[in-house]
This record gives sequence, C-alpha cells and structure tokens, in this order.
Amino acid sequence: MEHPENDPKYQGLNVNKGVAQPPSVNPYLLQNKRAKRKNYTADEYLQGIIEGDITLLSQAVTMVESANPHHQEMAQAIIEKCLPFSGNSIRVGITGVPGAGKSTSIDAFGMHLLENGHKLAVLAIDPSSERSKGSILGDKTRMEKLSVAKNAFIRPSPSAGSLGGVARKTRETIILCEAAGFDSIFIETVGVGQSETAVHSMVDFFLLIQLAGTGDELQGIKRGIMEMADGIVINKADGDNIEKAKIAQGHFKNALHLYPLPDSGWTPEVMTYSGFYKLGIAEIWNMIYRYVDFVKANGYFEHRRNEQSKYWMYESINERLKNNFYSNPVIEELMPQLEQEVLSAQKSSFVAAKEALDTYKKLIK
Repeated sequence: MEHPENDPKYQGLNVNKGVAQPPSVNPYLLQNKRAKRKNYTADEYLQGIIEGDITLLSQAVTMVESANPHHQEMAQAIIEKCLPFSGNSIRVGITGVPGAGKSTSIDAFGMHLLENGHKLAVLAIDPSSERSKGSILGDKTRMEKLSVAKNAFIRPSPSAGSLGGVARKTRETIILCEAAGFDSIFIETVGVGQSETAVHSMVDFFLLIQLAGTGDELQGIKRGIMEMADGIVINKADGDNIEKAKIAQGHFKNALHLYPLPDSGWTPEVMTYSGFYKLGIAEIWNMIYRYVDFVKANGYFEHRRNEQSKYWMYESINERLKNNFYSNPVIEELMPQLEQEVLSAQKSSFVAAKEALDTYKKLIK
C-alpha cells in the first residue's frame, strides 16, 4: 500500500515503504513439526516396561490416570499383561502430618536403598485444589538427589479428591512399576487427613512420620492411624531436638501399649532419626526388613496381599457403579429436578435419593 505522503502534491517529501513484517512463527518450526507420537500396542508397552523403558512406563501410567475411555481400555490391557511380572517388591506407605519432612525423608531413605543396589519407584500424591481441581506436583523439587538418580522413578500424581489422600489409580501404577523391575516402592500420601485406609490397603509396611518438640505430641496419637502403623519414626532428632525426640519416643511407645496386638503379630516399633542429616536411616530399614521377614515367616504377608486384592476389587466395583449412575443421561436430567425439590423442602434428601436410585434400577433392568 502506497503512502499518501508520496502524492505529487507533497513535493520534496518521500517516505519509504519500510521493512516487511516478519512472520510471528519461526518458519523452521513449521518445516520440522514434531512427529506424531507412535501408537504402541499393549504387547509393545509390556516389552518396553519389562526392559526398563522409563518413557513407555510413564506413558502407561498417564493412561492409567486418564479418564479417556480409550486410554482406560488400553491401560487395563497393559496391566493384565504386566500382572505376571508384578508382586516382587516391598511396598512402603509413608504418611505423617504436614511439615513432618516426608519428602526429605523419602530422599534419604531412597538414596540409602539405591546405594545398596535396589531400584526405587516413588509414587508421590499431591493434594488437589477443591476449587480448581489442580495440583502443584512439586515433590521432585523436594527430592533433590532421588530426582536425578539413575535407578529411581518419581511419579507425582494428583489426589483428585480421593479418599485417604491417595490417587485413584495408584494401585495399578504399583503393578506397572513392579513389572519394570523396581523392587522397592514408596507411596507418599498428602498427610494425615480424613482416612489413610486407602494407603494401608495397598502397602506391605505402613510408616508413620511424627515430629517432636511441637508441644503437641499427644495430639498426634490418633487411634485410627496408630492402629494402622507398622512403625513410627520421629524425624528431626538432631541438635537441640534430640532430647525432645527421645521424650516423644517414650510417649508413643506408651501409647502403643494401649492398643491390641495387630493381626500380623508384629509389635510396632518407635524410632528416632534425622532425614536432613541422614542419621538413623539404616536402622529404620533394618526394622522394615525385620518386619517383612517376620510376616513372611508366619504367612501374614501373603494373607495381607490377598486381602488387599479383594478390597480393591470391591472398590473398583463401587467406583464403576458410581460412574455409571452419574453418567446415565436420564439420571443427569433427573438430578437437578430432585435438587430443587430438596432445596424447596418438597422432599427430604433421603426420599430424593431413593427416587433417583429406583429410577436407575428400572433403567438397567
């Protein structure tokens, strides 16, 4: 387009056209578009996973966590094929109050295992926002050494509001990690919250991390969590805090005497350590190994894993029923109407719920 200033009536004034505007996208990028990701078969995923291909393992875990029906179908096929190669690890659930040093402790525990020739997978559960449903997934930043270690696999996952602070698909991810050759698996939960039952029902050893010197040791002695713990460890037992940690250790030992002996027959131990200074780490792992030897010898190890498999079968049934109910088009249309009737006091919550369930029963007959 010519500039009006170049009109003959503007003698002595000349304006150049200027430089053409460069494209907003680098043309070289357009020429070298990233190749579309290859679609692998379940057998190819299996082969890659058992050969230790971390990329394929990560992709398989992503499909396990996906809500996409196609991804779910593929994920289940991969899990079925990986099952014969699973079950050969020690699964340790790690929980504790926020700020107890779970991530720092996992970094120390994990490096101890790697130095002794083990392969470790860490499934770190990040709390999801109730408002945005998003998660920070920043656990790797708090596991500085493990995150760059050769034989470690860290997978942060959003809790997605699931009970017990554990990701909905963590159990399936455990199977994939075991098939990939990881002989030690940590499951870090979001912290002591509503319930840690979900974690307890997928691990061999349940480790509770506590703090001393907070002035609230007895507040941490909750019956439910204490009864599930196979071992209690008190972190930050260093410097001026050593004496406080010893006192807290005595409190917890006394509290454990109030509870009946667990079904395993094992008496939970209470130990002190420092995750930051790497003090007492080997002793804690010796305790875990003693526990595993003890429960394998009396048959409880196999019994517990069988009970866990049964528990997760029923959990999967409950989840599938719930999803089918809420995704039914008739129910989707009915629910807003029932909500309004409840809010306007035309029906009680219980009557409305019964009506919704009765409608669903008729639909599936």
